[in-house]
Amino acid sequence: MRIAQISPLAEAVPPRLYGGTERVVSWLTEELVRLGHEVTLFASGDSLTEARLVPCVSQALRLAGVKDFTANNLVMLDKVRKRADEFDIIHCHVDMLQFPLFQAMPNKLITTLHGRLDLPDYWPIYEAYPHMPLVSISDNQRKPMPPDINWLATIHHGLPEHVCPFNAAGGEYLAFLGRISPEKRPDRAIEIAKRSGILLKIAAKVDKVDLDYFNELIKPMLDHPLIDFIGEIDERQKCDFLGNALGLLFPIDWMEPFGLVMIEAMSAGTPVIAWRNGSVPEVIANDKAGIIVESMDEAVAAVERLHQLKRRGVRDYFESRFTVKRMAWDYLAAYEAMINQSSKRKELIAAE
Repeated sequence: MRIAQISPLAEAVPPRLYGGTERVVSWLTEELVRLGHEVTLFASGDSLTEARLVPCVSQALRLAGVKDFTANNLVMLDKVRKRADEFDIIHCHVDMLQFPLFQAMPNKLITTLHGRLDLPDYWPIYEAYPHMPLVSISDNQRKPMPPDINWLATIHHGLPEHVCPFNAAGGEYLAFLGRISPEKRPDRAIEIAKRSGILLKIAAKVDKVDLDYFNELIKPMLDHPLIDFIGEIDERQKCDFLGNALGLLFPIDWMEPFGLVMIEAMSAGTPVIAWRNGSVPEVIANDKAGIIVESMDEAVAAVERLHQLKRRGVRDYFESRFTVKRMAWDYLAAYEAMINQSSKRKELIAAE
């Protein structure tokens, strides 16, 4: 199958530091190549891939200091549109900009929505192009959306089994990994650590939009012997960070679309304590791969139970549900369904 993968240009594929979407694009692209498909990746020029790379900017935009990615993404999408005949499937990971450009070829374009869908400001684009096939990354992600959306499938993320290798021993600290932002609730993680009397290591980036939140609320909470703020870390550091932890804290306060860090932790055998919000009940098997909580008291009590969860069982759960092989086969099934639908439409038109 001739497949085009279209990545956002904010980060390289894979990203050097933070970048969940681009990391998933990388894993999927490399697995599709491994399975023998002809894959072309449209991404930044500093990306690394076994696919055919089409560099659309020389360097990933965020680390290059570009603030608004819209113009560069639009130029990339127009480049893809002009080459559309070269591909059986065009798989887009840029949430919505492509719809006007590709509205005449909905049977070739598939879009995975990686972000939040509970903001009504974005709904007009989906209402204007309801025929465009979409993939959600959790069933919960879909809930706020307008009716009559052309959902093709829900496909949970998956990652290669070697990326975050199993760590049978683990460690004695709690981990928080991701972004410092109000919806991620690092303040909850800090309170859990202090009440539990267990060291918390925070590996997280601070976006400019969240600087005031960090400086005014979170920074004053970091001056405590149980809190170790590390900052943003790379892929290699991240897997050691997760694997050496007693547990991952995922104290979100929003409709998390998926939560990639949960399966990265589970891959390492590290159980997750997560609030019952967004995708969490779809990702975490309660009392098997982690503990789902709904209050601070429940979270503190869950810390005491982490040693009861067998790290081998956490890893086994990851292997049964969240590998890149499963994700790739799910996408191939979606691609084939689109191609078959297109062929049937052409046959009906020819028959008329």
